[in-house]
Amino acid sequence: MKKIITSIAICGLALALPAQNKLIINADQGKETISKHIYGHFSEHLGRCIYGGYWVGEDSPIPNTRGIRNDVVKALKDIQIPNLRWPGGCFADEYHWMDGIGPRNQRPKMVNTHWGGVTEDNSFGTHEFLDLCEQLACEPYICGNVGSGTVEEMSKWVEYITFDGESPMANLRRSNGREEPWKVKFWGVGNENWGCGGNMTAAFYTDLYRRYATYCRNYGDNRLYKIAGGPNAADYNWTETMMKNAAGQMQGLSLHYYTVPRTWGNKGSATEFDEAEYFTTIEKALSMDELVTKHSVIMDRFDPQKRVGLIPDEWGAWYNVEPGTNPGFLYQQNTLRDAIVAGVTLNIFNAHCDRVKMSNIAQTVNVLQAVILTEEEKMLLTPTYWVYWLYKVHHDATLLPISLTCNKYEQDRRRMDAVSASASKDASGKIHVTLVNIDPNREQTVETYLRGATVKKVTGKILTSTKSSDHNTFDKPNTVSVKDFNDAKLSKESLSVTLPAKSIVLLEMEQ
Repeated sequence: MKKIITSIAICGLALALPAQNKLIINADQGKETISKHIYGHFSEHLGRCIYGGYWVGEDSPIPNTRGIRNDVVKALKDIQIPNLRWPGGCFADEYHWMDGIGPRNQRPKMVNTHWGGVTEDNSFGTHEFLDLCEQLACEPYICGNVGSGTVEEMSKWVEYITFDGESPMANLRRSNGREEPWKVKFWGVGNENWGCGGNMTAAFYTDLYRRYATYCRNYGDNRLYKIAGGPNAADYNWTETMMKNAAGQMQGLSLHYYTVPRTWGNKGSATEFDEAEYFTTIEKALSMDELVTKHSVIMDRFDPQKRVGLIPDEWGAWYNVEPGTNPGFLYQQNTLRDAIVAGVTLNIFNAHCDRVKMSNIAQTVNVLQAVILTEEEKMLLTPTYWVYWLYKVHHDATLLPISLTCNKYEQDRRRMDAVSASASKDASGKIHVTLVNIDPNREQTVETYLRGATVKKVTGKILTSTKSSDHNTFDKPNTVSVKDFNDAKLSKESLSVTLPAKSIVLLEMEQ
């Protein structure tokens, strides 16, 4: 009887102890490439994203190059921004591009009916946006107007930008100061056509897409990567309809999904939340994996070669606006919680890089889950910015297959994996692993086993803070920032990594 009791006690103790976090990295089995374009960004004419965010005008006392803020450009170049989506968003389907060319003092004004009802002077248009992309050394991603525009209007925009020859649009471009055409690859044919882009049915938009896309021409050696307006979150019928009837006319299909911790009527505060709301936020962010998986299954039926990319070109956390700000400007703070959202989401996109070819977080400056906030001449980098700084090592690297078994983070009888991970190998042979400890209360030790490679040296960086609600302000801009990480212990058999609670860690392994 005593032996039985002892056995039961030992068994109970084993059940009480946390399971070991175990990560296996197959360093010699990588086949897929993580496109750098997964790390793209999105900037809409919304609030202070464009005006005050990027654009201050050439006469501004804020240091600028041809009206574009130098500090913002430098910060985005430091994270190697690969592409930038513009001019929307909902704004795209009320934007008429010809209003944004020619002498700025002669451009007609317009009312931004979607975002705050403010009047725009169109001083930031096609030339200014493409100048911004050239300063950033990134690729432009232009979203054309299907909702209120015409086929002719979109066709002429492509010609104006990319045609090298004699034509009315090319000559108009030259008269506006640009002799050579620009190279523009990514072209969105409409935005959220199920909603603000026209409230269309999937069948109607599919036919309309085919028509508009037909007249988006390839001029010279410029080749358009045409992106169709895709589904809202779990609208699988939209994907089915588009792929069945228009897969041959597209190179990409967008997907929009926002992490909203409460309800759309009251989304919750960006900075004031309890652990239950923290858990819900991360849980909803992790839903991106299910969405990408299920949409990919549908796409695989019509495109088994995976020629068409799934493009989540609007994603991120969406909260109530900051108190006292214009509700139409969608200005919100950015905390360590948002860095966790970004870290797990980018790990998901990496894992699906065979189908996910590009993504764009919403939005770059002063709007939603921004990587940069500005206030007049001041600028700060948010916790989400530092995730992109850490993760730039994955750009165009080879995805390494991993197997992860880990503890659970539990809150009020709800459970999720406590750790998220992604691994890749760059062109020089260095292996990079990004690890996210989702648990806000407990550290997690991860025993990491590398198969097919021998590691000689390990270095690391970490992003964490005291509280998950910690954020950077203009008075204290470095509350949440990257620091050196030294809690990775290398042995002959494995690498033991201790992740502090609510942290994001980058490991670099040299062979």
